[in-house]
Amino acid sequence: MIEKIILDWLGAKLNVSAYLEEPKNPPKEYVLIDKLGSAENDFITSATIAVQSYSASLYGAAELNAKVKKAMSESVSQGDVCRCACTSDYNYTDTETKRYRYQAVFDVTYYDEE
Repeated sequence: MIEKIILDWLGAKLNVSAYLEEPKNPPKEYVLIDKLGSAENDFITSATIAVQSYSASLYGAAELNAKVKKAMSESVSQGDVCRCACTSDYNYTDTETKRYRYQAVFDVTYYDEE
């Protein structure tokens, strides 16, 4: 499952916690991983993954976002991911909760062992 692959990868590469769902008591800084969709074509599996970087300041969220993009670009060095490209990243501050966050969206091609 690509969500678990990315969760484990970012958990090992970043100095903040990574989650697949919003924690009940979130830390000051963390990342949230969300699969937006997936496809399979000619036995090649791909997914669109969004990673939201939360921080106490807008600068902190932008800085964490840059670390996420670097870590995701390096994800091809591990065995399950064949390709990872950032298609977009932007300020995604949550106006409802007033929490600073950035979001980066990635196209990931990977080996599906299911």
